[in-house]
Amino acid sequence: MDKTKVLEKYVPAGAAPLVAKWIDYFKCEFKISRSRNSKFGDYRPPFGGKGHRISVNHNLNPYAFLVTTVHEFAHLHTWNQHQHLIKPHGPEWKSNFKKMMQPFFERQVFPADITAAISAYLNNPAASSCSDLNLYRALRRYDATHATATTVEKLPLKAVFKIKDGRVFRKDEQLRKRFRCVEIATKRIYLFSPVAEVELVDVA
Repeated sequence: MDKTKVLEKYVPAGAAPLVAKWIDYFKCEFKISRSRNSKFGDYRPPFGGKGHRISVNHNLNPYAFLVTTVHEFAHLHTWNQHQHLIKPHGPEWKSNFKKMMQPFFERQVFPADITAAISAYLNNPAASSCSDLNLYRALRRYDATHATATTVEKLPLKAVFKIKDGRVFRKDEQLRKRFRCVEIATKRIYLFSPVAEVELVDVA
């Protein structure tokens, strides 16, 4: 099946042809992956006879899918230039991410709030795009389940919540960007992202 036609199901209108060109130009194996809780996408450099490989979660909204795709292609481009000699999200990667995002800005494929969040992120070299909460929140606004999702930051202090693997925690104070939480069964301390999706547990 034509790459552009497949990509049109996942990225905003007007973005698919350029992504298809990148796949061909970089001779990249591009996989639309199952959902992964730990990451939106992944880049693997050439190894063991295999070429560049990128995977992006199938269940992302179109804007998150495209931002993740550009993120991973920027890793590919940076690897071609520097291999393993630099930090994964260092200035070289940021420069490539910015350059590769520019055509999509010119095509105006993003809403204004996402464009502003990406621009702010690119002007803040201290932040990894994986943990930039401003960008993450902007992208999440376009998820179908955004309005009903329960996140750690929405819970009151001392609330008890459950994560997908069934473990139960109590929310404590915020330490810098993350919340200190105590696992009920083991009393061990864990740090949770404010935007981690959880299920509130009724302890009444």
